[in-house]
Amino acid sequence: MTTTTAPAAGAVAPRHHTPVRRPSLLRLTVVELRKLVDTRAGRWLLITIGLVAAAIVTLQLIYAPDADQTFNNFFVPSLLPIGVLLPVLGILSITSEWSQRTALTTYALVPRRERVVAAKLFAVVLAALASVLASLALAAVGTLVASATGGAGTWGLDASLLVNAVILQVTNVVIGAAFGLLLLNPPLAIVGYFLLPTLWGVLGEMVKPLRGPSEWLDTSKTMEPLFSSDALTGEQWGRIVVSLLVWMVLPLAAGLFRTLRREVS
Repeated sequence: MTTTTAPAAGAVAPRHHTPVRRPSLLRLTVVELRKLVDTRAGRWLLITIGLVAAAIVTLQLIYAPDADQTFNNFFVPSLLPIGVLLPVLGILSITSEWSQRTALTTYALVPRRERVVAAKLFAVVLAALASVLASLALAAVGTLVASATGGAGTWGLDASLLVNAVILQVTNVVIGAAFGLLLLNPPLAIVGYFLLPTLWGVLGEMVKPLRGPSEWLDTSKTMEPLFSSDALTGEQWGRIVVSLLVWMVLPLAAGLFRTLRREVS
């Protein structure tokens, strides 16, 4: 006969704890995407990007010759203002944790900081891809309006130009995120992102010994062929890779090292 011993008076019955699963990288990325529009700065920056791109297409419809009102000519100019503002979005996505003092909560919930950083990078890359889709949509609207108002309204886009646009916008936003990781301060990172490459470009033009290296390290020069539908040469790809190693990979690596070691307070 089996007897069951009753627990002693005052004894606490053992509790069975259900293991807590860490959030997946996909879930973290969704959270970071939501953060891009949760803050006032991020929300207005996205609105500004859309308005500026729409303004570019509108100005072309008003002032560009009818023969130039084509899908390709609407698409390419819209890339430039978006490419200028996207890095600021990448900077804010990284630095907002520190400027708004939410890093303590974020890294307490997800102690492995590299997973949070990866989610932020995935989020801004998705935002960059969405910006290319937005440019395509605006170009399509512009082409429809042009065809209805007497413009050329010609449809057609080279696949190579679309690939170049994706590379351009993704690298721009990741460079911004890299500066954010490195400096961890919104104003400092924004100023550094715009000032340092500009100073390097000016020095490359003014100082004769720097003209050669400037052709390989000045992103305004190395990335310029991406705005064309012409196939890039091996040397052009080499210049793009070298400039991205300096302005994207190195700041990203140094910024990740700093973020992983910085004390959260």
